[in-house]
Amino acid sequence: MHTRPPRHAKVAAGLAIASLAAFGAAAHAQDSNKKSQSRALDNISLWVGGYYTNNDTTIGAKTGVLNTSGDVNLEDDLDFKKKKVEPRVRLDFLIGEHQGFTFDYYQVDRSHSKNLSEQINFLGQPIDATARVKGDLKFTFGSAAYKWWFGTGDDVFGLGLGAAYYKVDASIFGTANVNGETFSEGSSTDANAWAPNLQLGWRHAFNDEWRMYVNANGVKKNGGKLNGHIWDAAVGVEWFPWQNVGFGAEYAYTRIKLNQDKRNYDLNLDMKVHGPTAYVRFRF
Repeated sequence: MHTRPPRHAKVAAGLAIASLAAFGAAAHAQDSNKKSQSRALDNISLWVGGYYTNNDTTIGAKTGVLNTSGDVNLEDDLDFKKKKVEPRVRLDFLIGEHQGFTFDYYQVDRSHSKNLSEQINFLGQPIDATARVKGDLKFTFGSAAYKWWFGTGDDVFGLGLGAAYYKVDASIFGTANVNGETFSEGSSTDANAWAPNLQLGWRHAFNDEWRMYVNANGVKKNGGKLNGHIWDAAVGVEWFPWQNVGFGAEYAYTRIKLNQDKRNYDLNLDMKVHGPTAYVRFRF
């Protein structure tokens, strides 16, 4: 049965992000007057915000027995809320004027229970219309990349190469009473993987206060226990009413399509996430 990770994992993630920020600040403390070559870039940039996601999620499975399969859409079949605010954090810092590191972290954490009004099929097994079903899904994504920036004016273009870590915790369990007997059916998965990460970016400075950007990154893994692809694209604007503190807003689209090969069946996750993100921005 699926077991949730301890709550202190979120605290640990926050401490890790804070440590990265402190490391970046310390690396630049000896040369505080150093400026990046373009005003579209900062020596240190930190985004902290919430991703207002609109979700469309399908968890499916396929067995080797008569090629049976079944899938459940969390929003349509289990009445998961389509919209939810999820945390998102990003950190960039330059080494010199043309290159540096970028880190990104977000998660989708959702859970819901309902009494079925119609039969659904999962793992080739029907779950009765009178069953009570509980679904859980937690997807965690983090990436780190070394990025090169090209350009000297108000427009710069970026290319990044790195690695991404992603983890899926998902479960669907149903309990039904048929002819006085109680039956339970369902399955769970808990898997993680590392994969190469490619990033592209463009940033433009209108002036010292207003900027815009476009980011795109992709992950693809063909082998291993958790394979598939993840890609993300976003367009955003930034406003800095103060020298070091400002606000950001972006619209992002994320597509996650992963497959896990298990002994008796294969599980797959197909998730589309899109929506606006609001950030508090810090730059140094």
